[in-house]
Amino acid sequence: MKARVKWLDNMTFVGESGSGHSIVMDGAVDSGGRNLAARPMEMVLMGMGGCTAFDVVLILKRQRQPIEDCIVELSAERAEEVPKVFTRIHVHYVIKGKGLNEKKVAKAVELTAEKYCSVSIMLAATVEVSHDFEIIED
Repeated sequence: MKARVKWLDNMTFVGESGSGHSIVMDGAVDSGGRNLAARPMEMVLMGMGGCTAFDVVLILKRQRQPIEDCIVELSAERAEEVPKVFTRIHVHYVIKGKGLNEKKVAKAVELTAEKYCSVSIMLAATVEVSHDFEIIED
């Protein structure tokens, strides 16, 4: 896997993935940025959310669960001192579907956290990561 990040101006950068996709990153105004895009650490958090959401949806679909929606809400705390690494991340899954099996949803969350989500597992090596979920029937 490869990626490339190019500085545009001020504190704005464009990241290009090896698969040919681009994203913009920017810094806060107090860091010389213009607040035009997500910060790099926000990108890490969103990457974790995307990775784990992908797993949960795939696992539930394979279990033939009637999943209609999956929202992953992440909240993180960072160290006060440089490097301001993540110290805690909480992942809350909101799974929507009529007739979802709670045990299967719990198992999907467990599997992504402990076996499949590369980002979550990598971060959990140095960050306190917790998970919970709720099921919404419509």
